Amino acid sequence: MKALLLISFAALAAADPGARMESRRAKADFEPTADPAARAWKSVKPAAGAVDPFGNPAASNRFEIRTQWTERNLYFLFECPYDELTLKPNPTETEETNKLWEWDVMEIFVGADFDSIGHYRELQVSPQGEWVDLDIDRKNPKPEGGWKWNSGMKTKARIDKTKKIWYGEMKIPMASITETPIRPGTEFRINIYRLAGAAPNRIQVMWTPTRVRSHHTPAQFGRIVLR
Repeated sequence: MKALLLISFAALAAADPGARMESRRAKADFEPTADPAARAWKSVKPAAGAVDPFGNPAASNRFEIRTQWTERNLYFLFECPYDELTLKPNPTETEETNKLWEWDVMEIFVGADFDSIGHYRELQVSPQGEWVDLDIDRKNPKPEGGWKWNSGMKTKARIDKTKKIWYGEMKIPMASITETPIRPGTEFRINIYRLAGAAPNRIQVMWTPTRVRSHHTPAQFGRIVLR
């Protein structure tokens, strides 16, 4: 398993702001399982998050990304090997966890507006299944940072302590990303990040580099293409 991960990471570590990720059409909608061996996921090939903010190969906390879509939902499955986990005490999966980004987490920033690139959605899932979603507008910030916006996303996560891998899955309603009907060939602007470790030694690993420390750099997002 580790050898396969290393091959995948090496092949994709050179991702850049022009990067493209393909999302294949699923046969039907399904519920998240956080299991890459599940029927819905076992034939889906992963991409890799393998660079630091400046495009250097990440020394640790690399991850894999799988994605699919239907007319109603956009799906992501994350596979995250770890040495240690930094987890929030008293986790809850029944309500949103604001400031989840202060703990180990996977993040997606996705936007459908190519004319106003500062408007996008931020969606997160933790190893414990906690979640948060935000409506981000860099020019016209939303009240309380936009975290009270609700995407309707469903999440699932699990930790395999034997393999030292945590898995997280998102089922994101398309209607929370765009009001325009989608079809094969539709593109969204996107970047995907992993945060790990405790402050002041937080580690950032991502799909395509931001070239600065902040994840909120929409000019550096890549694209996801629905196939």
